Amino acid sequence: MTIKPWREIAVPHQDVLKGTFQESEFAADISQVHQGKASAEYQDSAQFFARTYITEGMGLLLDSVVKRLSGQGGDPVIQLQTAFGGGKTHTMLAVYHLAKGERPVSELNGVSVIVDAAAVTELPKARVAVIDGINFSVSEPKPHGTLRCHTLWGELAWQLGGEDGYELVRAADENGTSPDKDTVISLLSKASPCVILMDELVAYYRQFQEGRSYTAGTFETNMTFIQALTEGIKSVPKAIMLASLPDSQNAGEGRGQVVLAELENYFRRLHKIWKPVSKDEAFSIVRRRLFDRIDDQFSMDDVCRAYADFYIANKAELPNETQEGRYLDRMKQAYPIHPEIFDRLYEDWSTLAGFQRTRGVLQLLAQIVHRLWKDGNSDLMIMPGSLPLYDATVRNKCLDFLPQGWDPVIDQDIDGEHSRPADLDKQPLFGKIQAGRRLTRTVFLGSAPGSAGKMIKGLGLEHILLGVAQPEQTIGHYKDALKRLLDKLNYINHENNRFWFDITPNLRREMETRKQRFNDRDDVIPLLKDRVNRVIAKGHVFAGIHVFTASVDIPDEYGVGPRLVVLAPNAAFSKGASNTAFSAAEEILRNRGDQPRQKQNRLIFLAPDYDVVSRLREQARSYLAWASIVTDIEAEKLVLDTIQVKQAKKQKEDADQSMLRMVRDTYKWLICPSEEFVKGKPSLHWEAVAVSTAASNLIQEIENKLREEEWLTTDWSPVHLLNILKQWYFKDGVQEVSALKVWQDTNCYLYLPRLVNSHVFDRAISQGLETEDFFGYASGKDGDQYLGFAFGRNTLVTIDDSVLLIEKEAAFQYKERTKPKPEPQPEPGVPGGVREPGPEPKPKPEPPLPPTTVQVSKKQFYGTTDLDPIRAKMDFATIVDEVVQQFTSKIGVNVEISVEIRATSRDGFDETVQRTIKENCNVLKFGNAEFE
Repeated sequence: MTIKPWREIAVPHQDVLKGTFQESEFAADISQVHQGKASAEYQDSAQFFARTYITEGMGLLLDSVVKRLSGQGGDPVIQLQTAFGGGKTHTMLAVYHLAKGERPVSELNGVSVIVDAAAVTELPKARVAVIDGINFSVSEPKPHGTLRCHTLWGELAWQLGGEDGYELVRAADENGTSPDKDTVISLLSKASPCVILMDELVAYYRQFQEGRSYTAGTFETNMTFIQALTEGIKSVPKAIMLASLPDSQNAGEGRGQVVLAELENYFRRLHKIWKPVSKDEAFSIVRRRLFDRIDDQFSMDDVCRAYADFYIANKAELPNETQEGRYLDRMKQAYPIHPEIFDRLYEDWSTLAGFQRTRGVLQLLAQIVHRLWKDGNSDLMIMPGSLPLYDATVRNKCLDFLPQGWDPVIDQDIDGEHSRPADLDKQPLFGKIQAGRRLTRTVFLGSAPGSAGKMIKGLGLEHILLGVAQPEQTIGHYKDALKRLLDKLNYINHENNRFWFDITPNLRREMETRKQRFNDRDDVIPLLKDRVNRVIAKGHVFAGIHVFTASVDIPDEYGVGPRLVVLAPNAAFSKGASNTAFSAAEEILRNRGDQPRQKQNRLIFLAPDYDVVSRLREQARSYLAWASIVTDIEAEKLVLDTIQVKQAKKQKEDADQSMLRMVRDTYKWLICPSEEFVKGKPSLHWEAVAVSTAASNLIQEIENKLREEEWLTTDWSPVHLLNILKQWYFKDGVQEVSALKVWQDTNCYLYLPRLVNSHVFDRAISQGLETEDFFGYASGKDGDQYLGFAFGRNTLVTIDDSVLLIEKEAAFQYKERTKPKPEPQPEPGVPGGVREPGPEPKPKPEPPLPPTTVQVSKKQFYGTTDLDPIRAKMDFATIVDEVVQQFTSKIGVNVEISVEIRATSRDGFDETVQRTIKENCNVLKFGNAEFE
């Protein structure tokens, strides 16, 4: 199926085709219409409604007017309050033509439906008074032949009733005093049915200065008249008034705000039915105003359907809204202009000062349509990529709303005859679809209004592609062209997949070039190690936090707490994929350098996220590149202007902050090892859980997560200790075990609980000794006797190599066996316990007391061993870990280590060897080093 370009389907109005339209024609002026001086499209009611799309808000308002004029209810006073360019004057014109009745309703496009819906058979002609605040002076009377109207009420009376009407208020008009409500009601009743249209009231009222009297009266008398008028209209069934007020942003400052506040006090209680023009309604407004007709409705439908199918086929590259059926309806409603143009104008350009939502869009699009028609544009629809910025008129219309400095941007980077995008389009692949210029026009339309002072800058890639790609084209060609443009253009900016133009030349190309200088090992990894250390503050439960640390440098000791090992970027964690994090963590877990690691249950790991870590590396390179640019600027190796210097420093700061945030987002996987027994053998098992990246304190969040997952025990119940003792120690007849061994085993074996420190173990023992339900305790043992025995009572618990934990039954039996004998009791049958005189009975020998042994505390240790000279380095490290650290970990222990070296040579040592060894020994401060 061959689909037609827009110019073969839609026909613009003659004034648009010829370029004879005037910008003023898009500015409705109700005074000019009332005086019969407006152009035909506004003056003639049939032409006006032919080019007017009745929006939902306008339809509701006209319905109320029809009902009011026909005496069937309706709102007597309607306030129109919208933003600048919201279409309120155009709506007043619709009421004006409807009320005047100069043409039958049947000739007014779209009005018959409203009249029929109101069940009105014949709409009466009404008298219409137009009060345009800009067209009246407070000090100069308004002449009407020989009659001169000094005030608003004089002008209103003359417009509604001529000289007879004026006579009702002549005295009040000449004296500048407000007529009373009855006089107003009498005037309105004689003129009924009547419509009063008051536009730009704030502009008129702010001419009055507080406390001053003018020909038109005072501010207070004019406000009194507004009150009398609004109250009087409610009393006349076929009288209606529409008054327009600007929003606060467009009322001016100072006096304008005071006036607006006063007027709102009178209008606030009155019904508001005005609904501003919506973005989708603007489609129809623009089409009705700019285009005369659609010649081929079926071809239009084919074009819109081709776009919809194209968007569905490329849904991964385009915004989500293009996948909805409603987007097809929007394209049909906006045709031949693509909805993306309206979205950019209404969402971005309408935020600019002076850009009117309806009039500004009409003025700009009229210029665009004229130029494209003249140039024979063959696009299927008028898209953002079609924007003819090469045309001086279109360009100047855009630049009217932008700050100074955009001319060179457009000439060089967007759409100039010799621009860089034009050079790119000389390549056959890109030139066929004009990829370069279509892309830059689209980025300009979507980013120029927000290039300064906007938190989120630029246009997302998906909206750029939406603004350029047409059916039967390959979207990938545009993406390739955009990458080329990033390397060529001086004013384009790119960040987080968003693109925008700015009037300041960028340093991005320089930065991108410098990024290639830096490598992972020497530059990126050291930088990331520093930033990770910044993000991860020290925690109170960890004995150490080791960032990107080699296994040999991670201590293997019993310590006062577990150790957190932060894995390097190349050891990332990913769900459902092969995890380099687990293999890297296992290497550290099992080994300390070349030696096996003993205290494996002391280690917990923090790993980076696989999906984010590559972006973190890239961000680190970006920071290094910006930092090198700033360094060169400060060293005067790179000369830039003031703006560029500030930009470079800000980019460096932003890159650093982004890197810190990305570190936080990247290092979120807490992984913990454990062991389960499978067929009698321990099997390593890894568990991983994500910590919140939003928490203010990462290390605190890690500690909380460890407790939550029960990977770290901070409070241990004695029942759990009892279960461990039963499972692993009190079996095969064993009734006692070294408490120190149990504690040390929890440090070593992954199938045992991971206790924060020895205090948790001590507390569990102390709590267990309070009852006889768990185990017994002894500070030592001499033969069969337990020293410092405790069972079912509190005692001071200290853990050393002599302390024992005793199985409950054995402790109970020992306690019974060592109970003290009771005192002898008086013999029964002897009164008072006194025997009669006679021979004394022989005393029974007392049982011997158990021998007491005084435990002698040993206070010194001395040990020697021989080392293999080939393995001496590794053997000495083992001795330090297994023997020396047992002493140095205790308070009050002084340790001295001496190294004795004996070397003999059958042939003797030459002078070179002797000199080298003596020098080395001198540097190492040997106490004695001699050759014999």
